[in-house]
Amino acid sequence: MIQDRPFQVAKLETFVLRAPAEPPVRTSFGIMHDRPAVLVRVTDTEGHHGWGEVWCNFPAVGAEHRARLVDTCIRPLLCGRTWSTPLECFQSLSDSVRILAIQSGEPGPLAHAIAGVDTAIWDMAARRAGLPLWKLLDPQGGATISVYTSGINPEHPERVAEAKAREGYTAFKLKVGFGDRRDEDNVRALRDAMGPDATLMVDANQAWTQPQAETMAQKLAAYRLEWLEEPLPADTPWDTWRALTDKAPLRIAAGENLRGADAFDAGIKQGGLAVIQPDLGKWGGFSACLPVARAVLEQDRWFCPHWLGGGIGLTASMHLKAAVGGPGYVEVDSNTNPLRDLLMPEGHGVKNGKVTLPDTPGLGVAPPLDRLAPYVVAAYGA
Repeated sequence: MIQDRPFQVAKLETFVLRAPAEPPVRTSFGIMHDRPAVLVRVTDTEGHHGWGEVWCNFPAVGAEHRARLVDTCIRPLLCGRTWSTPLECFQSLSDSVRILAIQSGEPGPLAHAIAGVDTAIWDMAARRAGLPLWKLLDPQGGATISVYTSGINPEHPERVAEAKAREGYTAFKLKVGFGDRRDEDNVRALRDAMGPDATLMVDANQAWTQPQAETMAQKLAAYRLEWLEEPLPADTPWDTWRALTDKAPLRIAAGENLRGADAFDAGIKQGGLAVIQPDLGKWGGFSACLPVARAVLEQDRWFCPHWLGGGIGLTASMHLKAAVGGPGYVEVDSNTNPLRDLLMPEGHGVKNGKVTLPDTPGLGVAPPLDRLAPYVVAAYGA
């Protein structure tokens, strides 16, 4: 990894954005009636800047809450101090809020806040170095990655998949957890519509008990699925996960709701997970997710970054996957979201199931603040 020179953050700005969700995004545990985003911009004392995104999909007021945590808890710890590397900064911020996270009962939201800031700092570091972020992380990486389209709702999923196929996608992930009969009917309809060569996955969003997950894994495997994602609640004991993964005739995936390198290691060694899906806006940013990704590949698992949000986080997930390579895909939400589309690099289109990142320094994203203005509902730190 190329090490950047020391830096000092002069300003940390936080923006809350909301766009209508048309149609609403449905999961087994809730519905998103709008698309929120929390964007952060760091600026150093030399005028360089970088962008990051904080996970904020749930609960409904989560975006405003996360933004206030960034502004009131993280900004005072970050600004005005000289940091030798982004990793040093990440570790210091994480250590500094450890007791606060315990006392407040909010280890997750504080981890989200730090993760988004870490992404922005790495973007800034790559801009300073004049390199695409994936190349700063690992010069041996590659700019082209495989992607799949996700978040396909249970109402006529084949129509959505067919539309996405016309956009260049070859892999499709369906939401399940809406009743066993309906789930199987939808998977069958999707397979019939997309043909035998299409790559299909399903995501239960933690909806099932162990017996139900075992039954559904057996049923759905007949449709040649690439994986079954989060069939159990993420806090289910690992021996229960292992009982499922030992019996399931298809890959079991999880990771978006794990926090900490030890949890991912346990998911592989104790739980038998085959597909590991950290969300770099939820925990870790690049500083912690990069070593997790490398450890995943060293253990012959698939590394598939999770993301369902705005364009900054999606682009960051693509750079993370581009840096580490190996088998797996990056998730691209199938639902309409202007906060994704306005925040993607130019020329990011999908071709034959793949995306090639541009050679622009950093994430390669220049947020059009004028076009985003109608969606901004709050801003801090200016």
